[in-house]
Amino acid sequence: MNQPSDENLVIGSRNGDMAAFKELVERHESKVAGVIKSMLGNTTEAIDVGQEVFIRFYEALDKFKGDSAVGTYLVRIAINLSLNEIKRRKRRNFFFMPIEDGHWVKTPDEDADMKDIVHYEISQLDIDFQSVVSLRMIEGYSTEETAELLGIPLGTVLSRLSRAQKKLKLVLAKHYTT
Repeated sequence: MNQPSDENLVIGSRNGDMAAFKELVERHESKVAGVIKSMLGNTTEAIDVGQEVFIRFYEALDKFKGDSAVGTYLVRIAINLSLNEIKRRKRRNFFFMPIEDGHWVKTPDEDADMKDIVHYEISQLDIDFQSVVSLRMIEGYSTEETAELLGIPLGTVLSRLSRAQKKLKLVLAKHYTT
């Protein structure tokens, strides 16, 4: 049996068909969750942001024109909400511990695995770099898709990715023992 298209599910959702909306959520929740987790980690805030993505989408169904695919639209919402959460974290110093020079950071402990260390170091990058690294390197989007999702030129994606990789190479080198 053929599955209804996303466009047909959007139309059904606009008309109050909750089963159609549920199908949209089920189709796209793993992609949305992946983007959010790559930006925020596996946290309760990530779960909250994931739920908020679909709430916002539902509230905006009448405004959704279909200029982009539903998945692309949802990922854009996920990125924007994740970036907002990152900004909130930095403002309230959530999950961070003071260090001697007065800055606030949460450093990985000695037993942290490399994945935790890499995620931590990515979280310390500027927000613009974090989003590019998360989409391109963690989620595996192409450079073109990353540019489209972030609404920035391809050259900007390439330069941010290059600068982020250089920064990460420097900070991750201290975690390797020889």
